[in-house]
Amino acid sequence: MPQLQQLREQLKKAQAAEDKPAIIELSRRIVSIAPNDSKTWNTLAQTQFETEEFDGLDRTLDAWQKAFKRAPAAIEDFRAELCFKRKDYQCAEQHWLAFIATKPPRADVATDYDNVAELCAAQARWADLAAYRTKAIAAQDTATRRVLRALAFLRLHNWDAAYADMAKANKMDATDPQVKEWLPQFEQLQKFLPQIKSLDAQIAKSPHDLALLLERARVFIVAGRPLLAIDDAERAFKLQPASMRARIELAEALLDAGQPEDAAKLQVDKYLRRGEDKLATASPSGGVHVSDEALRDLGTLDARLSADPKDADALIERAKILRDLRQFTLALADANAALAINNNSAAAHFEASRDLDGLDRQKDALSHARIATESDPQNPEMWFFRGVLERQRADFAGAVTSQTRSIEIDESLVGLNEREQCERRIGKTAEADADLRRMQELK
Repeated sequence: MPQLQQLREQLKKAQAAEDKPAIIELSRRIVSIAPNDSKTWNTLAQTQFETEEFDGLDRTLDAWQKAFKRAPAAIEDFRAELCFKRKDYQCAEQHWLAFIATKPPRADVATDYDNVAELCAAQARWADLAAYRTKAIAAQDTATRRVLRALAFLRLHNWDAAYADMAKANKMDATDPQVKEWLPQFEQLQKFLPQIKSLDAQIAKSPHDLALLLERARVFIVAGRPLLAIDDAERAFKLQPASMRARIELAEALLDAGQPEDAAKLQVDKYLRRGEDKLATASPSGGVHVSDEALRDLGTLDARLSADPKDADALIERAKILRDLRQFTLALADANAALAINNNSAAAHFEASRDLDGLDRQKDALSHARIATESDPQNPEMWFFRGVLERQRADFAGAVTSQTRSIEIDESLVGLNEREQCERRIGKTAEADADLRRMQELK
């Protein structure tokens, strides 16, 4: 038909120009005249998928299927892709397996088994993931697919199979991008395998042992395998939601895995302190992590609070560690819990003051600092911090008074320096000069 021929010529030009709206419109016109033209149906469906016209694609697939007594296999493939985009994984798996059942070329079979494996990964179905990777390899063996199955075996802690696949992939094609990316990481993890396998055996005997799960999670974090660490830390956190060590380890693994939004759900922000002071430790993998000492102390305090939830001192000590890790929200929650137990605790008010200051709530922080100094008037650190807060709120006279109290109890360079600055702000030059001379003497 001259009209149909003209439309086909226009479609070729639209394709050459990559004019996708025109491709969709012209394809629709062609299949309305020639409904048995599978090639154009395919072009229409593919273009709608690429432009994310998913509702239109749904209608196209229905019309395409009605146009044939025996529906083309490609329709199953498109339906699977559409379901996957909509995160309807059960639907996607059903259609991909239906497409594979039509016995397409082996390359297509391998690709769709890859696709089914990806949806298993999205659902954390690790055993199914490994099984589908195996089927993809059976259809078409490549170095990339070997690496992908090796990663699936890692999630199953099937270490020997994982390393066998990686060795095979490297032998098949050492230049493969996946091999070049993952081989060094496998070599790094191998250094930790004796320790990991020992923990595997212990956990197999005691699968609900919180300490063992957290110890293995820690090894995975230090080894640079945050996804494996997440598996263990999540199990530990579900077993004991009150465990601050489990919370921090899980959050650190999430941050290492590039999931700060999930760490935030645990009230742990991306400023978790690592690599800046004694509370951090460098790992052989090159990363820097929260120190073993901090995690160990958190675990000890968790145990104390599990035995006695009213242990205010344990809450205050745990809050201090959390503050040192720059997790002020969690620290404040512990300080407030300690105050709920003993509202007269100077240490709890002081800790709340420090935490509120970390959250930039200086007015509330000063209120707690005043209560702390009134409850424990012989504590120089509390007076010093109260003076700092008063200076920040431009109460320089009050700051001088607070720093004087701190210095009288225990003279320090930082206290003298703070007082000297505030004295100059209110015109007490002689006193400031005297403090300066005293600092020089102490130095």
